[in-house]
Amino acid sequence: MAESTEKPGTDKHSIKIKSILVTQPKPTNDNSPYLTLAQKYGIKVDFREFIQVEPVPYKEFRKDKVNILEHTAIIFTSRNAVDHFFRICAESKIEMPAEMKYFCISEQTAYYLQKYIVLRKRKLFTGEKTASDLFEVIKKHKNEKFLYPCSNIRKDDIPEFMRANNFNFTEAVIYKTVPADLSDLAEVKYDCIAFFSPSGISSLFINFPDFKQNNTRIAAFGPTTAQAVLDANLELDIVAPMPNAPSMTGAIELYIQKQAGKK
Repeated sequence: MAESTEKPGTDKHSIKIKSILVTQPKPTNDNSPYLTLAQKYGIKVDFREFIQVEPVPYKEFRKDKVNILEHTAIIFTSRNAVDHFFRICAESKIEMPAEMKYFCISEQTAYYLQKYIVLRKRKLFTGEKTASDLFEVIKKHKNEKFLYPCSNIRKDDIPEFMRANNFNFTEAVIYKTVPADLSDLAEVKYDCIAFFSPSGISSLFINFPDFKQNNTRIAAFGPTTAQAVLDANLELDIVAPMPNAPSMTGAIELYIQKQAGKK
């Protein structure tokens, strides 16, 4: 990405944020807090995914010799996992039995399941939002044979929990997370870039190996993303979530208000 046009000696924290690049898909509705932020402070907000999802071909999946119907419970942590799991089922001509149990990391993920199954006829269990919440639910079902459909890049928390507690557990990679092509952003400048995963940081440097932060503010959501920013020798300017700013937009707004001398 292009370097900032501000003078190198300028204190970047004194430079107002006029443009933000959010490394996520563009919202599908007009109620996005990012759009509210843009309107409130006269900021340009663009959206661009830094990573993209590619399916693991059925032939490749078969090489792992995972027998889906040998399991009695499925763990879902995202919509991508749901979509690609049922893609694999369709390609292998598998119809999920009515007695199959589904454990979803959140109500949103559970609700998304109705795209493929009739929820009222299924045994569905959900966490509040995080994997830790889901663990408390899983602990009550020690006799199940769990299948965890996931990406080639995933957090270690679920596999580590399942192994540490001696659950009957199989991990199945059904989709891959790869860097997106960002070549069209080579000459584009942003005052702030908001990241939501270590994969986003990795994609930045894969696309732009000589990236220089200069006066660009870096925002990170979550501790693993924040650590990835520091590991890449970038300065971390905005951190979310915080007690007084549980969302990325809230953290960015606090930064903007601090610049303006507001509390």
